[in-house]
Amino acid sequence: MVIFKDLLALKDSIGTTIGTTSFTTVTQAMINDFAKATYDFQWIHVDEAMAKKYSPFQQTVAHGFLTLSLAPKFMAELFKVESVKMGLNYGANKIRFTTAVPAGSKVSMKASVLEAEEVQPKGLKVTMNCIFEIEGQEKPACVAELISVFYE
Repeated sequence: MVIFKDLLALKDSIGTTIGTTSFTTVTQAMINDFAKATYDFQWIHVDEAMAKKYSPFQQTVAHGFLTLSLAPKFMAELFKVESVKMGLNYGANKIRFTTAVPAGSKVSMKASVLEAEEVQPKGLKVTMNCIFEIEGQEKPACVAELISVFYE
């Protein structure tokens, strides 16, 4: 984990890779819970028998947005800003789901700081390039520019 003393130190990290997280297993139970939370019960995600028979992946796969939703967990693992009192998700510039995440896959995230802009009061809007990787695969599962705002 990278520890930044304050927002100025985070801003000074523009252009650097913060790091890569440990792997998290995307289980079928996680996929089912995500389907319940989002009302997305498409068979490719939740029907193992049908996915085995008809899917080009021959098994269920995670929702793309499930993979993306791991970002806050991964960000908390990658870095902390000691002076920050609160952080908010602001949005995204680009999101691409470049390959499927089969149930049981292990996923990690690599993040680098692209931009940082001061906002009032006492905040910093940070754009990060986030690459969600699947263990053992060359092609990433997701590439996204995610924007957060941190306040001291």
